[in-house]
Amino acid sequence: MPRTRRQSWLDVSRQTKTRKVRLGAKKKQREHAVIREFKEMIHRRPIERQYMETMISSITPARDGTPRHPKTLKELFDKLDRVLTHAPEFNDTALVGTPLSGILIWTMGSPQGLAAYRRIRINAMFGKVLAAYKKFLDSPKSRYVLNTSPSGWFGPGASKKINMADYQHDPSKPYDGFKSWNDFFARKLRPGARPVVAPDDNKLVNSACDSTVYRISFNLKEKSRFWIKSEPYSLNAMLNAEEKYVKKFTGGSVYQAFLNPFNYHRWHSPINGTIEKAYVQPGMFFTQTDAMKEDPTDQDLSEGYLTNVETRAIIYIKADDPSIGTVCVMPVGMVEISSCNLNKHIKAGAKVRKGDELGYFAYGGSTHCVLFQPGVVKRFTRSKGEFVETGQIIAEVN
Repeated sequence: MPRTRRQSWLDVSRQTKTRKVRLGAKKKQREHAVIREFKEMIHRRPIERQYMETMISSITPARDGTPRHPKTLKELFDKLDRVLTHAPEFNDTALVGTPLSGILIWTMGSPQGLAAYRRIRINAMFGKVLAAYKKFLDSPKSRYVLNTSPSGWFGPGASKKINMADYQHDPSKPYDGFKSWNDFFARKLRPGARPVVAPDDNKLVNSACDSTVYRISFNLKEKSRFWIKSEPYSLNAMLNAEEKYVKKFTGGSVYQAFLNPFNYHRWHSPINGTIEKAYVQPGMFFTQTDAMKEDPTDQDLSEGYLTNVETRAIIYIKADDPSIGTVCVMPVGMVEISSCNLNKHIKAGAKVRKGDELGYFAYGGSTHCVLFQPGVVKRFTRSKGEFVETGQIIAEVN
């Protein structure tokens, strides 16, 4: 007899109660190995310890005097240690779905924190923390938040944000058939949920993601001061200093749009063509531009800057229409959402059609760019702040 979502929720409820009993004994358990490693690193490296200490001590209080946390390194590490075995719960806060950001948000924008996150050893350790968290979120233990309670991702609040009818799932199975939190987060669309507009018209470019337009820019420069307030795009930084492609896109245009934690998080080809090259470029985590100072929006005010420095997938597609040349699709990780996953078949020589899946983000909200060579785009059909579903038209080419 198939299990109903109600039966599934009862199982989850029992598991959650058991989980709370276990959490009560947390102090007796050993801290996570990656947290111990982080502590040992800063113990051995006094300069890194100085940066970690001062990024906390330089956090400014809120205007009303309310203290901001963490207040000490011990508090920071204790909170990181706890979150590594807790899946993100649904809530109504601005940082919904990003618990690591909830811990780090004020350190990221503190005067010393802006520099601390660019220290190679510190950022490498945060990379290891993220890898450990991803391992937990890939495991069945992370599914307990997939329930119908107010803090569950099938509950009334989350259901107003996510239309599960658009996605492949089975309500008759426990956790709707999802194997882990990340399996739910990177859920696939059901057939027909995002129809591709004008699939055979090579003069129209389609949206690669469900996303909100952040910026459209023209006359891209080979090298720009991407760290200033206007966040100009610097192709040399974005494209990993690959001269062939930097020269190809200099003078061209870029369409950038961001995803929030409720959006569909897979990427699709915006054109018909052939993969020239595709890879993931490792980058930094939790860094943002100094010009924005303290930013309570989870890196939202630094999205242009992030395309130059954060972990990103770089996918070059040679268009079937020779007048388009090459298009670059660049998904970019934000805060703890730094896992860019290319599908196995997306490699040089692979043919792709509009709407074909290229890869996906594991966990959280992110951003992406579509870059065009100079003189290609006749007009963009979308504007800043507009939400665009996968497969809809974003541009018309010459």
